[in-house]
Parts: sequence; structure tokens; C-alpha cells
Amino acid sequence: MTKIIIVGPASPLRGGISDFNEALAKSFYEKNIKIEIVSFSLQYPKILFPGKSQNRATISQSFPYKISPLINSINPFSWWKSAKYILSQNPDKVIIRFWMPFFAPCLGIISSIIKKKNIQVTGIVDNAIAHEKRVGDNMLVNFFLKKCHHHITLSKKVKNDIKAINSNISVKALFHPIYNNYKPLTEKKLALKKLHLKNGKYILFFGLVRKYKGLDLAIRAMADKKIISQNIKLVVAGEFYESEDVYNKLINHLNLKNIIIFNEFVDTDKVPDFFSISNLVILPYKSATQSGVTQLAMNYNKPMLVTNVGGLPEIVDHLKDGYISSTDPKEISKHILNYFSNENNEIKMSEALSKKQQFYSWGHFTDEILK
Repeated sequence: MTKIIIVGPASPLRGGISDFNEALAKSFYEKNIKIEIVSFSLQYPKILFPGKSQNRATISQSFPYKISPLINSINPFSWWKSAKYILSQNPDKVIIRFWMPFFAPCLGIISSIIKKKNIQVTGIVDNAIAHEKRVGDNMLVNFFLKKCHHHITLSKKVKNDIKAINSNISVKALFHPIYNNYKPLTEKKLALKKLHLKNGKYILFFGLVRKYKGLDLAIRAMADKKIISQNIKLVVAGEFYESEDVYNKLINHLNLKNIIIFNEFVDTDKVPDFFSISNLVILPYKSATQSGVTQLAMNYNKPMLVTNVGGLPEIVDHLKDGYISSTDPKEISKHILNYFSNENNEIKMSEALSKKQQFYSWGHFTDEILK
């Protein structure tokens, strides 16, 4: 039986990377491949982590594969120990998740030790260029890139970024599969009740709030007089990784009453509630590679409004299953009004999204990796 080890965060660690790794492991498991995730005992030192907690509030599921929390990101001894453990399991292939320069020394050393034993090492690279750039980032990323045999990206944008850093790197652009490890949508009336909301028209901004995600652009777009008159509301559901006061001041300055903020990390069990009440999902990013939020929206057949940055336009067919906008709040407003101008838009675009799901399946993704 083929054995694959995924190196990267997993439960009880929270976040999109953990969710992705668990869904990837599940897909391999369903293909009768022996799978294990080697995760972190310490992912971020507290001083570097902007959120409230690195762990999930609750763990509501069990896994049919092993999760071994061995890696301490700042303890080199644990890197060597983790690599030795992986080698002791005699895997046919090792997949290493990479998403920011901070992890380059840790994951690069682990990869280097494994690679020397002629075990194929593949990197899945979420970001090659960090959203918040720092001196030395490219050097660190290149260090990791050279330690793997080849790499897979989740968008063409990241493939191009890798080639810009080192043109000799072997890399293939695939796609971000649709999340399939979330519960079905909550019945809408129940979801509204659970979130203490009235029935209405809702746009959802979902996920961690960071500057590059452009929440300020969405807020400015919501100031359009026609949007206000139609009682269209923006729901912000995610933990703020920067001061919420900045956004509250903007809301107050614009005198807006149509913004509802849930400043919390949304646990897996609550995700179906927020997507159930939403008519449209908005990603007004100022920069991007790809986003797991797009695939979560696609999982629930929720049309999206994305900005024309990074790999986001690769997901949406403009006016067919969503909207691609510039980062100008006025243009964002225009698309919002177009969407809500006809009730059939939601039905038509949802149906178009459902037809896309097969291409973005985990089965298709893992088949490509196994090639």
C-alpha cells in the first residue's frame, strides 16, 4: 500500500491550512492510501501570533488517520527529530505545506533530510511572496523551494511568483479544491435565529480580517445611497488580526447602519450558519494569491464578488457565476446593485457554480498530485 505523509498544521490547530491538510488527507484515505499528518507541537511563538488562540475551541470530529504533533517551529532539534520520524515510517511520498517565509528554515531542513534518502518531496506552496513583505523573504522562500524535488501551487499567480524568485524550480499550477469537510448549510430561518439576525439581503465578508483583504473597500462600497435604501447589509464574520477600531471609525465616519460585525474566529460548526444567511460572498482583496473562502463559497453554491487581484479571477466567470471588480468601491457598489436588481441572479449564478464543482474536486486534485 502506498504511504504518504503530509507535513503541516492539523487539528487541534485551527485555520484554513489545517482544514486543507485534513481534507487532503481524507481524499488520499478514500483512495486507499495510507496517510499521516506530521503537524506542529508549536506553530507560532505567542509573540508572533496576532490572534486570540492557535487552537480550535472545540474538536467535533475524529480522523481515520494519524496526526502526530512533532514540529516546534523555533526548535531545530525538533526539526531533525521530526525528519527522522518521517523516515522511520518509510513513506513513498512526502508533501510539505508552505505558506510563509517564517517556516522556511524549519520546513526546508526537514525536507532536506528526507530528500537525501531519495524519498520524493513535493511542496504545496500557498504563497511565495508574503502579503506583508519583509527584508529577506525571497531568500528564505528560495531556501525552502530548493529543498524539495518539485512544487504545486493553488493558482497560476503563485507559480509565476515562484519562477520570479528562482526560474529553475520545478513547479505546476493546479487549483484550490472545494472544501468538503464542512456540514451542509443550516436551514436559513434557524441560521438567522442563531445569529440574531432578521430576514433580509446579506453580503458576507468571511475569514480573518487583515489589511490586504480590503474590508475597508467593502465598507466604503456599502455607503452607496441605493445600497442603503435597499437595506442591503454587510456581515463581517472573522477574527480581526488588526485593530477593529480602524474599521469602526470608518463606519461611524460614513454614518453606516448596514454593517454587522462578528469579531470572532468562526469555528467549523458555525460556518454553515453564516453562509446560509448570505446571498453574496465578497472578497474585496487588495492583493491575493488564492483564497480558501472562494472554495468554501463554491461548496455552498454562493455567488462571489472578487477583486481583480492575484489568483481570485481564476475562480469566477464574470456575470456568469459571480463578479470580478476593480478595487474601486464605486465599482464594487455597482456590481452589488446589479446582483440584487434581479432575484434570478442568485439562482442562475448558484446553478452555474454547482456545475464547476467537479473540476475543483479533491479527487481531481489528488489524482494530479499522484501523477
